[in-house]
Amino acid sequence: MGEVKHLCLVKFKEGVAVDDVLKGMTQLVSEMDMVKSFEWGQDILNHEMLTQGFTHVFSLTFASADDLTSYMNHERHAAFAGTFMAALEKVVVIDFPVVLAKPPPLLPA
Repeated sequence: MGEVKHLCLVKFKEGVAVDDVLKGMTQLVSEMDMVKSFEWGQDILNHEMLTQGFTHVFSLTFASADDLTSYMNHERHAAFAGTFMAALEKVVVIDFPVVLAKPPPLLPA
């Protein structure tokens, strides 16, 4: 199957210290060897009709579905997930195999 992505779209509750959540997430994934990469971002266009209120996205890449399963079942993930979920008004999570449709350009040597 190859690489797998774990994608989370979230809307934080009013009053949540988002920077603290981001720091916690960054620390968590930095300690988890099965996480190949971690990216996050905040919506910049604010098209409510399209975003349905979601403001942030978190994307984790794993080498395999087994690595994703190991991450999801890890005690550190479980501990952080409680804090993370308590900070959210709503969330959508999708896990999918990566299909590379356009590779990044090669960097000059």
